Amino acid sequence: MYKETNIRSIVKGISWRIVATSTTMGIVYVFFGNVELAIATGLLETVAKVGLYWGHEKVWQKVRWGRKRIEPFNLWFTGLPLSGKTTIADLVYEKLKKLDIPIERIDSKDVRELFPEAGYTREERLRHIKRIGHLIQTLQKNSVSTVCSFVSPYREARKMIREMVKNNIVVYIKASVETCKKRDYKGVYEKALKGEIKNFTGISDIYEEPKHAEIVIDTEKLSPEEAADMIVKYIKKYYIR
Repeated sequence: MYKETNIRSIVKGISWRIVATSTTMGIVYVFFGNVELAIATGLLETVAKVGLYWGHEKVWQKVRWGRKRIEPFNLWFTGLPLSGKTTIADLVYEKLKKLDIPIERIDSKDVRELFPEAGYTREERLRHIKRIGHLIQTLQKNSVSTVCSFVSPYREARKMIREMVKNNIVVYIKASVETCKKRDYKGVYEKALKGEIKNFTGISDIYEEPKHAEIVIDTEKLSPEEAADMIVKYIKKYYIR
């Protein structure tokens, strides 16, 4: 979570004292009609109360009463290749960042670039997902939430993530294979159909639909922006109250 820095507290104190001191000087002048007395009173009050305000803030930072810790959560986007996972997850991440909570974005493409040896057989996918689970665990120990987008085609893999991390929210980005083919600007489905890509989810490998997804997004009915708003609304309702 975020900590109030000394400089921020001081600047807040100064901005408030400008308003408050101006008011005090005006009152003194109205009652006594003495400009010098009004200025002297204002300056003395400013020096004293800026220091008192800073000390007051520092004391309250150490008091836990009335503060609620936001538990870290993990948004796990799953779906067929080119179903819209990355697009929607990116939008959700940007919207959640604006809420000023510690959060990180983890996408399959970025992680696989770090581990180019990770393959696509069932066993290799499971090992890869377990690696991601450990990364999420580390982030959550530091109160950092995560937005992750992975095909993760097997229920076994998604169950593993659910058991490894706290507050796991499965977001199933639903789209038919035919719809994904139409969105295939990369040409990967065509290559998979020709046998040029092995173990391709939806063509030469299965995709096991989630049975217990917290959120289901039908991308044939919702725009990416509508989907992102729906997911952020869910997070605000259950995790940021």
